[in-house]
Amino acid sequence: MASRSLTARPDDAAPAAEASEVGHGPPAATTRGREHRFDVDVLRLLASCTVMLGHVAATFIHAVDDDRSNGAGAYWTGHFFEAVNSFAVPVFFAIAGWGVLVGATPRNEGRMWTRIVRTGVPLFVWTGVYLVWAWARDRNDDPVVDLAVDSLFASVQPAYHLWFLYAYLPVVAVLAFAVLLRDGQRPWKLGVALLAVAVAPSTLSTVGEVTGWAVPRVGWGFGTYSLVYAVAGGLLIALPGSVLRGRRWPFAVLLPLTMAGCLWYHTQIHYVIPNAHLFVGLMTACVLLLVSRRRVPERLRGPLRRLADAAMGAYMVHVLFVEELVRPLVSADLGGAAAVGTLLGLLGAVIALSYGASLLWGRLGLRRLLG
Repeated sequence: MASRSLTARPDDAAPAAEASEVGHGPPAATTRGREHRFDVDVLRLLASCTVMLGHVAATFIHAVDDDRSNGAGAYWTGHFFEAVNSFAVPVFFAIAGWGVLVGATPRNEGRMWTRIVRTGVPLFVWTGVYLVWAWARDRNDDPVVDLAVDSLFASVQPAYHLWFLYAYLPVVAVLAFAVLLRDGQRPWKLGVALLAVAVAPSTLSTVGEVTGWAVPRVGWGFGTYSLVYAVAGGLLIALPGSVLRGRRWPFAVLLPLTMAGCLWYHTQIHYVIPNAHLFVGLMTACVLLLVSRRRVPERLRGPLRRLADAAMGAYMVHVLFVEELVRPLVSADLGGAAAVGTLLGLLGAVIALSYGASLLWGRLGLRRLLG
C-alpha cells in the first residue's frame, strides 16, 4: 500500500517530560528542572491521528485503483484527505531531532540504548503480530518464515506502516552519537551499530552476487531528508515563544496552499508525493510553527499526557483496524458526500479503537512490549 505511514510516538523524543521552557504561563511539573512540553505532546497526537487519516484515505484511493473514472466521489475524497496528511512523518522526525538535541539529550550511551530498545522491541513484536494475523487470514504472499527473516532487515507486508521505524532509529542513533561525542564521551557501541547499518546493503549485495542467494532488502538507514527534518525541525520546536508570538499568521495562510499543492501533485504527477518534496517541507514547517509553544490549558494536560503516552501503541495497532474495519466498508460507488461522511466516521472509529486498545494495555503494564 502506498503511504508515508507515521508514526508513532517517538520514544526517544518522548521523554518529552524532560523539555525546555515553554514560554507561556506558569511552569508545569518538571523533570530534572526542565518543563514538560505539552505542545510537543499535541504535535505527537496530531501527527499520529493524521497518519491514521492517511491510511483510511488511502483505502478510498485503492478502491478505485487511483482512477477517477472508477468512482469520482471516492477518488477525490481519498486524495483530498491524503493531501492533508503529508506532514505527519516529517513531524515525527522533527520531534525525534528535538528530543535528542534539545529536549532530552542522552546523558550516556547506556541511556541511549535503553531508548532504542524501548522502540525496537515493539517494532519486532508488532511485526510478528501482523505476520501471524496475515497468515491466519491467508493474506501473506510469501511463506511467513521468509517474511519473518526479511523483517530483520526491512519492513514487510502486511506491517507496511512500520517502515518508518527502520529510518527513525538510525536517525536517533546518529544524532545521539554526535551529541555524546560533543560531550567528550566515546559511544563505541553506537558507532559499531551505525557502521553496520551503513555497510549492510553493499555487504548483502556482495554476498548475493558471490553465492547466488536471494538476499533480503535492507531498510535500515535514512535519507538526507529525514536527517534534515530531524535537525531543522528540532530547531523550530526549540524556538522560544517570544519569537513566534504574533508572527504565526503567514504560516496559517501558507499551510492550506501547501496542502493544495500536494493534492495537485497526487492527482496530476504521482501518488504518493515524496517526503523530501518542497510542498511537504513547507507544510511541515507551517505545522511546527503553528503548534510549537502554544499553551495547553491546565485541565487538558493530564488527559493529553496520557494520550501522548499511548500514541506509539495506537500507531502500531491501527492498521489492523484499517484492514479489518475500513477496507471492507469502502466502495468505489460512494458519492462525494457519502464518501466524506464514511471516511470521517471510519476515521473516528479507527482512532477510538487504536487509542482505546493502547490505553488498555498500558494499564495492564504492557507498554514496553506493545508500545
